[in-house]
Amino acid sequence: MQIERRRFLAGALSLSAGAALQRIIARSDLFTSAGNFSHLIATKGEGGYGTLRPIPANNTGEPLLALPEGFQYNVFGKTGEKMADGNKTPRAHDGMAAFTVKLKNGQTELRVVRNHEINNGIGQEGVTIGDAKKSYDLTAGGGTSTLVIDPKTRELKRDFISLSGSLHNCAGGPTPWATWVTCEETVLGPNKIKDSNGRERGGFAKNHGYCFEVPAAGDELKEIQPLKSMGRFVHEAIAVDPRTGVVYETEDRGAAGFYRFVPKKKGKLAEGGRLQMLAIKDKPKFDTRTGQKQGQSYEAVWVDIADPDPAAANTDEMAVYKQGLEHGAATFARLEGCWYGQGSIFFAATSGGDIRKGQIWKYTPSAKNKDAGLLTLFFESPDAAILEAPDNLCISPRGGLAICEDGPGENFIRGLTPDGRIFDLVKNIVPNFDSGREMAGATFSPDGQTLFFNVQTPGLTFAVWGPWEQGAL
Repeated sequence: MQIERRRFLAGALSLSAGAALQRIIARSDLFTSAGNFSHLIATKGEGGYGTLRPIPANNTGEPLLALPEGFQYNVFGKTGEKMADGNKTPRAHDGMAAFTVKLKNGQTELRVVRNHEINNGIGQEGVTIGDAKKSYDLTAGGGTSTLVIDPKTRELKRDFISLSGSLHNCAGGPTPWATWVTCEETVLGPNKIKDSNGRERGGFAKNHGYCFEVPAAGDELKEIQPLKSMGRFVHEAIAVDPRTGVVYETEDRGAAGFYRFVPKKKGKLAEGGRLQMLAIKDKPKFDTRTGQKQGQSYEAVWVDIADPDPAAANTDEMAVYKQGLEHGAATFARLEGCWYGQGSIFFAATSGGDIRKGQIWKYTPSAKNKDAGLLTLFFESPDAAILEAPDNLCISPRGGLAICEDGPGENFIRGLTPDGRIFDLVKNIVPNFDSGREMAGATFSPDGQTLFFNVQTPGLTFAVWGPWEQGAL
């Protein structure tokens, strides 16, 4: 029989618009027809949490998510709702991270800094979120907002715009010094160009394609300058090695590089540093996108990027990538989510693999040679029903990976155990919206008890909690 997307895994649900739960198809009935992938599945008691079922939000009563038994959630931060600073909540919720912030009075707050992946395409005044006078570029509509969450009730206490005037803020990453580095997934600037569809783009007041550092402890919008030494390219996410302060960066393009930024001074990104791109030792210009075997490892080295902010980027989004390639750097397929944990950096190649449904890579820096490491293909999807289009990801305090999907059909948050087996954790069942609603921004609270994430359209933020100790997350 033909398998419908997402009916492969145990607990997968099909929910028609406004309808009831349909019969769950047992995994055992599907292994034969889909290919025997049972060894890749973590069942309940093996790292997974069991069957997903529609559950209403605690605070609103809306059935927006399907979760395993014992889990519950709140929803808040909807696009268009008034924020505490008087602004309306922007649209296009994407990457984010959670922090415990120490206040001047000695108390602490749980805060989440959230991206808004807004790309107005053509520069125009009046599109900025927040106060245009404190905006990096008053013609650009992207940025970040900061949410203060009650750690006990998991409800929103207040929220405000924390970065304005950036563009296409897709993902980013937290730093050990309690800041959020947000990344622009574009290199548009003052130059007007035509995209692949012949549409005019650009005409902004300033260049874009940079990273910005947003303090989690900030209480108001302040103008923030870009970190130009970290490169001007189609950014996605970053991850910081807390031991060295080195920042790893992903690039969201069909032919992409994996980068690292070695700061002059640990924790002081604005003071500059050296940008490099990963290469495979003795395999110049190695292409990782296909032909790889799960578990395969390669010795990795780093090549310098001479000009991290080239003028050529005004018209060529590959200007930085080409510099690395010239020196033998490796190519990846659409690098997106990136997170540090267990002494390694995990990152997603959204369209990587032989069937182009996604790869999860792991880079482990060498303990002996600061300029080398080991690159390992941690997981490659063998079927769209197993994993499709992995995007944002994070590592739980218990060592498992939470992976957000951004595929064309039903989207899930998948869990991946430390031994490389996968399971369903969350299914998006937000009603009255087309399939393909992107899941984004997965991040655990510092105490590991709450998973925050977004549904990009219609722009919702969720807080999920439950018996994490029963599984890998």
